[in-house]
Amino acid sequence: MASVLPDIGEVSYLEIDGVNVRLATGGRADGIPVMLSSPWPESIYAFRGILSEIGSAAPYVAIDLPGFGMSQGRSDLMSPAGMARFIVRAAWKLGIKRIHGVGPDVGALAMLAAAVDRPDLFESLVVGGGATSVELAAGGLVDLIASPPGAFAESQGGDLAVGFIGQSAANPIPPAVMEDYWLSSSASRFDEAANFVRSYPEELPILKEQLSRIEAPVLVLAGRNDPLVPPSNRQLLVKHIKRSRQVLLDGGHLIWEDAAEQYGATIKEWISGAYSQLDQSARGSG
Repeated sequence: MASVLPDIGEVSYLEIDGVNVRLATGGRADGIPVMLSSPWPESIYAFRGILSEIGSAAPYVAIDLPGFGMSQGRSDLMSPAGMARFIVRAAWKLGIKRIHGVGPDVGALAMLAAAVDRPDLFESLVVGGGATSVELAAGGLVDLIASPPGAFAESQGGDLAVGFIGQSAANPIPPAVMEDYWLSSSASRFDEAANFVRSYPEELPILKEQLSRIEAPVLVLAGRNDPLVPPSNRQLLVKHIKRSRQVLLDGGHLIWEDAAEQYGATIKEWISGAYSQLDQSARGSG
């Protein structure tokens, strides 16, 4: 019997800004919606262990950003600034006027850039696991950022993705979910998605200068032992964002996989009101 993907809400495809994207919706009928962007090289199924917790406090929509997960890609969107524009358009298309933005990994940079451009859209943000400066990246992420376009075009991207995930995840991942991850990066999709991090040398210095303009309270939530995005990346965010707080959980880069229960509970507490208790000058760790 074939394995079945876990329940993450109502999964569908929707054309947003001319791109066909996969999303999952669920949660409560009332409250400020939570918009989650999937990490790379995973998909919205990376949130299988946290969406029920988040959904008990608010409505949610989890999105495979263009070029990631099972969503169609487009070259002009493969950068933090390009993806920020897409996030704003996605909220408009979904009829959402204000969100709690949750962006782990690559989504962290896109959410932060969107919050710079459209402060009226964000009630709060939860970010983490994304490199904030090229010189602060580590491990294999350094090689990905420096790789020329097409470097992995002849490789089977699905194998590269599941190889990384298999080595990085602390807990077993259901076979159906791992297959979804494989398909999300299959053929040349991995190389095309890598264009997002290849844009970092040009775009991250600009974003760094803009972080002080972010008005929404920001929770920097990450794994304590992340080998790809060391603590200095999180410290940069807390230093430059006025209303920010850092929370570290025991685990590595894939903290939403490694510590799903604590990750979901922390986000639930945040969106349930903890974010509103962060005053204008708050910067701290937890």
